[in-house]
Amino acid sequence: MHNNPIPRVAALLAAALLSSCSGKTDSDAQTPPASVSSVTLTADQRQHLRLYTVQESAYRKTLETTGIVDFDNDQATGVLAPLSGPVTRLMVALGARVRKGDPLAAVDSPDFAAAVGAYRKALASAQTNRKLADLDKDLAQHNGVSQREAAQAETDAANAEADRDAALQALIALGIPAETIREIQEGRQVGRVEALIRSPIAGTLVERLITPGELLEAGTTNCFTVADLSRVWVMAQIFGPDLASISVGDTAEVITGIGPKDFTGKVDNIAAQVNPDTRSVAVRVAVENPGDFLKKQMYVRVRITARQESTGLLVPVAAVLRDNENLPFIYQVQSDGSYARTHVSLGSRVGDRYEITEGLKAGSQIVIDGGLFVQFMQSQ
Repeated sequence: MHNNPIPRVAALLAAALLSSCSGKTDSDAQTPPASVSSVTLTADQRQHLRLYTVQESAYRKTLETTGIVDFDNDQATGVLAPLSGPVTRLMVALGARVRKGDPLAAVDSPDFAAAVGAYRKALASAQTNRKLADLDKDLAQHNGVSQREAAQAETDAANAEADRDAALQALIALGIPAETIREIQEGRQVGRVEALIRSPIAGTLVERLITPGELLEAGTTNCFTVADLSRVWVMAQIFGPDLASISVGDTAEVITGIGPKDFTGKVDNIAAQVNPDTRSVAVRVAVENPGDFLKKQMYVRVRITARQESTGLLVPVAAVLRDNENLPFIYQVQSDGSYARTHVSLGSRVGDRYEITEGLKAGSQIVIDGGLFVQFMQSQ
């Protein structure tokens, strides 16, 4: 059989009113006391309180703040236009997974034709100069030309071959297919080659910054962003007093607030400077991102737990009350058995306990259950 708690609470409050020995009149009750005095309770009233002896405890500091999801820039890259010309078509949808070398867009570029022509010329020049150098070398052995002329021919051939190799690298950089390059080397006629912008890494196409018809400028126009989203960064903001509690390697919990979708990561970088606008320091948390759930610019809460143990005075959260100025205080047992407000300074919250940085000493007895009743009695 369960007792109804409401009559019990009402009776408790009535007993408190009847047992108050303050001797206040109606006029006294309208005038607030100049200072808050301690409270003396009867033995029956004290049975409804639960006390706690404060003592030093070992714990790991926990700091909760906000953060914003960003790409892991070690696994993301912007794709600049490798050539100039108008975009003819886009070949991959936003959000699609791509492999390294996959085409992303086609461009009608004169740079392609110029690169192919330059390679043809460099290839022909290298072949001609090599033949002349070999011929002069043979003639020099039979005194047909001087050693100086043979050496100059060899130098010309080496320079022409260097120009050929540079022209070949230009074709490769522009993404011209190996089959097309082979046809040029074999002297076959090559038809019109479509210029393609290709993905430099494997990942997900997360940004598309160009549209069909847009005129690209080689080396300047930013076209796409490709990122590996299997891991992301969460940029948390930490303010000065809390920096001493954070170090690289600390465990962090990323809380999205969307169902059970929370993630675990580690602090892997602490910024070397303060943001002049917010006066905060950016702390980077690397987070594994299965299913690509975390998106860039998503707001999250971040709870960082220090690896290094600290020692301090911890009290249950329920023991901490607030006064009219919203300052935290605790009811402390006095030597005469009364209960007095003791204002405290709160440090980190550790689970269901607060770190007390000022106001209490080890060995103090405090009220951890029934503090509201004591506060009510004090107001009478």
